[in-house]
Amino acid sequence: MTAIDVIALKGASASSLSLTVEVLETANRLRRDAGDGPAFEIAISGSGAKTAGAFLGLEYPDHHDRSPELIVATSLRPEETSVTRFLQDDAVEAGERLATGVAAGAQVASSSSGVFLLAVAGVLDGRRATTAWWLAPAFHEAFPNVSLQPDAGVVVDGAVATAGAPLAQLDLMLSLVARHGGADLAERCSRRLLTSDRPSSARFMAQGFLAAADDRVATAERWALQRLEESFAVEDLADAAGLTARTFARRLNRATGLSPVRFVQQLRVRRAVDLLKTTRLPFDEIARRVGYSEPSTLRRLFRREGAAGAREIRGAALAG
Repeated sequence: MTAIDVIALKGASASSLSLTVEVLETANRLRRDAGDGPAFEIAISGSGAKTAGAFLGLEYPDHHDRSPELIVATSLRPEETSVTRFLQDDAVEAGERLATGVAAGAQVASSSSGVFLLAVAGVLDGRRATTAWWLAPAFHEAFPNVSLQPDAGVVVDGAVATAGAPLAQLDLMLSLVARHGGADLAERCSRRLLTSDRPSSARFMAQGFLAAADDRVATAERWALQRLEESFAVEDLADAAGLTARTFARRLNRATGLSPVRFVQQLRVRRAVDLLKTTRLPFDEIARRVGYSEPSTLRRLFRREGAAGAREIRGAALAG
């Protein structure tokens, strides 16, 4: 069983925290359902640990009896994010915990603004990493010794894994489950999240992990994500993957269970949710930025994909 320390500072993002714990608890439930022991032993530490426990409605210890093998730093709410925030005493203390963990052989991971904590701790020096696109300029200026790859979804460099936008936390956590619990467990976690009946961004965000299982599909996904404002055909997507349209559709369906049209629609919904959580752009403008001239089309996709409504998503982001 992997001992994992989840670090939550004051001002931690509710979505980052909930996605982190949801994936870990899903992995543990699946293992128990199969008659095995849990895959992860979870502790939550940091200046926001008590608030995190109250938000999750669960009690976790703040430390393990042994050194953690995995440390995950959750991101902060957008309005809490700045380089100076990660120089405050509680962040410095958490950073020292990260550095000590790496020195002891632990893997560390974070997404979005949480990557700043890893950089302040010095564990990213000379490594490749990614963070949210809107934080990239400030990150690059503050941490020139880090090889930043802002267009990447998840970057793994040795013992350090980083992810981009807040919702990339799901892809990050699934990659960690695969590394510590096996690829089969990660895939079952992903599919369990995708088939959940409750409205949740996790249902379609898990698609990113499934897409990454096929390198050609992952290439097409990266190509599409750079062009969501544009209109493009299935053939264009297949060309980006270096495949015929028929072969691409077959490989895409095998990896994700989706048709090419549905796959692109889910990419657009993912980006729209990201923009709702991280900007104050009007919904009409968000719809345009993800390729829909009619906002009603995007609203229908939200309903079909089981995502919460735009107001609910934005309200939850502002609240916590």
